[in-house]
Amino acid sequence: MSDLDLDELRSELEEFAAPEKKGGRSAREERIIAGFEDIQRFMEMNGRPPRHGEEGDIFERLYAVRLDRLRTQEECRALLAPLDHQGLLSGALSETQAQPDTMNEDELLAELEGAAGSSDITQLRHVRTSAQKREAEDIATREPCLDFETFKPLFQQVQIELDNGFRTTRKFVKDAGFSKAEIKAGQFFILGGQTAYVASLGETFKAPNGESDARLRVIYSNGTESDLLLRSLQRALYKDESGRRITDPTAGPLFADKDEDGDEASGTIYVLRSKADHPIVAANRNILHKIGVTSGSIERRISNARIDPTFLMADVEIIATYDLFNINRNKLENLIHRIFGRARVDIEINDRFGTPVVPREWFLVPLFAIDEAVERIKDGSIKDYIYDPKTAKIAHATDL
Repeated sequence: MSDLDLDELRSELEEFAAPEKKGGRSAREERIIAGFEDIQRFMEMNGRPPRHGEEGDIFERLYAVRLDRLRTQEECRALLAPLDHQGLLSGALSETQAQPDTMNEDELLAELEGAAGSSDITQLRHVRTSAQKREAEDIATREPCLDFETFKPLFQQVQIELDNGFRTTRKFVKDAGFSKAEIKAGQFFILGGQTAYVASLGETFKAPNGESDARLRVIYSNGTESDLLLRSLQRALYKDESGRRITDPTAGPLFADKDEDGDEASGTIYVLRSKADHPIVAANRNILHKIGVTSGSIERRISNARIDPTFLMADVEIIATYDLFNINRNKLENLIHRIFGRARVDIEINDRFGTPVVPREWFLVPLFAIDEAVERIKDGSIKDYIYDPKTAKIAHATDL
């Protein structure tokens, strides 16, 4: 073999030879030092050691986990002590944060690799945070609500009130002035596409982070329930793009029963009874009433009742009237229909051209209940009440 051949062979073998140690250090020791130098650079730039916590970016969290590990391993402390001019190794774990990160270094590195190429590599994209894990656990603990029939009317009533404009939904955001303490029993929210009702709120206690918290019983419109924490409900609502708070119904003193100085008559609530021979009408004539609002003469309004499907194509008699002053008639009529919505009767009847029509203002409700509803509308207390067909009374919504 020539000298040239030997030189070429030696060159090829050198490519497979183990690299010489720098300063007599192993490859593992070099990696430890390089990782520690990253932490030192963070210290120089920020004036403090890296901290745990989901508020920090992924690099800071990675350095905090790494620093904890270096502090607890004697071999690493001995290797790095001559390089530790910032005193990082002498600090206690509590300096980085009382509660260490829930993700270890391998998980954080894997997440960093997964985020490569994104617009913000420092933000976690694919690994759930501990808050998200808690939220998932809360959702996972939902169970069938065994007494859902008790709450079902409340969900139905809320939907009616939303449809009629007596309730609205508002985005659940942190800067809306809606504090954590304002989550109360009896409130409704929209979470994950379901209406959520806070049926009860337990005693307040101090969470490990020092903040107040409480255990809730939350009923969902799909017939399930959970006993999640108040803070968990808040976090879920904050993060849900469609999360909403459903406002309380509003009803002030909508009208007066007499004309006062400066008031102008706005219309009349009327209660009618049908003389039709329809089987449903005949069987319930004394409690089947049409409740409406008009701005004109009631007599003129009902003059063509026998050819108007709204009046069941038959004559009617006036049972009661209530004068209105300074009132939005449409809103008032919607309010009345919301109150008695559970007693609405759908009667299909053909108009004079043979077209089927289903009037929407007929209710199976006694006159005394209508009287009470009107009085509660006057004093503004009606917002918490609806008509209960089972007892034939105006009842508080939470009692149903």
